[in-house]
Amino acid sequence: MRTYDFTPLWRSTVGFDRLLDLAANAQHAADDNYPPFNIERLSEDQYLITLAVAGFAPEEIEITAEQNLLTVEGAKKEKQEREYLHRGISTRVFKRQYSLADYMKVQGASFENGLLRIELVREIPEAMKPRRIAINGTAPNNVERLSKAA
Repeated sequence: MRTYDFTPLWRSTVGFDRLLDLAANAQHAADDNYPPFNIERLSEDQYLITLAVAGFAPEEIEITAEQNLLTVEGAKKEKQEREYLHRGISTRVFKRQYSLADYMKVQGASFENGLLRIELVREIPEAMKPRRIAINGTAPNNVERLSKAA
């Protein structure tokens, strides 16, 4: 995989730090593909992340939501001495991070049949939503007043 050096861009841009960090982190994240996951768009403002975490119990997985960052970590708590002839189900420690857009909230998480599902929803505050501005009736008196003042 080809990597890019974003240093010249950091020196010549102001206010794009987060965007450049996302691009740089995406390069490193491409190497790590465990655990496998899907991201689905359920509707315009709802998303679902599904991670295949076979071999883990719900209490061995930790989900942390911070501003614009979702972190899922897993670590097996018990170490059982077993003799494996073949071990295809990985139970290694993992940490997967997802950068979230502004106003994305974790709505909930569920665990079933070795799949961890994390529901996300975008909740834009009322003050940030577009709103229609009513136009008051045309007032010829106002136009007349303006022309007389000039």
